[in-house]
Amino acid sequence: MELRDLGGTGLRVSPVGFGASPLGHVFGDVPRDVARAAVRRALDLGVNFFDTSPYYGGTVSESVLGDCLRAAAVPHDRVVVATKCGRYKEGFDFSAARVTRGVDESLARLGLDYVDILHCHDIEFTSLDQIVNETIPALQKIKESGKARFIGITGLPLSIYTYVLDRVPPGSVDVILSYCHYGINDTSLLDLLPYLKSKGVGVISASPLAMGLLTDNGPPEWHPAPKELKLACRAAADHCRKKGKNITKLAMQYSLMNKEISTVLVGMNSPEQVEENVASAIEVSTSGIDDELLHEVEAILEPVKNMTWPSGIQQP
Repeated sequence: MELRDLGGTGLRVSPVGFGASPLGHVFGDVPRDVARAAVRRALDLGVNFFDTSPYYGGTVSESVLGDCLRAAAVPHDRVVVATKCGRYKEGFDFSAARVTRGVDESLARLGLDYVDILHCHDIEFTSLDQIVNETIPALQKIKESGKARFIGITGLPLSIYTYVLDRVPPGSVDVILSYCHYGINDTSLLDLLPYLKSKGVGVISASPLAMGLLTDNGPPEWHPAPKELKLACRAAADHCRKKGKNITKLAMQYSLMNKEISTVLVGMNSPEQVEENVASAIEVSTSGIDDELLHEVEAILEPVKNMTWPSGIQQP
């Protein structure tokens, strides 16, 4: 796979990123040998970006990913490892003391001296002014200490990015991680790309399958999407299946086509999933996407285009 520049960080990342939340058993048990094989296969196929969080599986994802990278005996300068702070199994805590303690805990679980990116995890669940005035300054000190090379922010509502980036000193935030806003059903992240580029901020997109909406199995019971959106995505998946096609592959390829987005994170828990996602990336870069099927699916999803759901607390 090609590598893409991640904003102004100097990092070059694979367009398919390895989302390690499934390694925390959040979607079912993943035997350790299967987890190790998935990470090893990803590395062999050119995936170099791995993303985790202490929240995933209550720290299990970080510990398992660390074990998998050690088992693969991969030098740290060959991979880009991101983790997060502020969201934990016990709840949200973006205080300077907690995130400062948290990075040491994360590094111990990962078995690393530093992470390449340290994200504030789902910042819409606290006061954004706390993020601006307390959390980001604390992360800058962590960056100066060498425990994190770059700083990021994540969350669902797109308004959180402009709010924070307009209020912190330039260069304080290196990357953003947006999810569920760049896929066939929702492209609202597009409107923000020129702004982010003007700030020199790298863009990571996650959940190209909209947390299961764009799959044959459909979303989990707890999925927060409105019923109208769930029904439309179900109709789109059915349409693809009737044509002998797979909506998951189409959705993944659609998200990979925009090179303004440096990497697309997708949760993976087996070598087979890794191979499918990398094959989709290589196919779309060499022979393009199925335009006819894409237009048909877009037409089905047009009535619910950019429909989303609330997340977080009331913001200022």
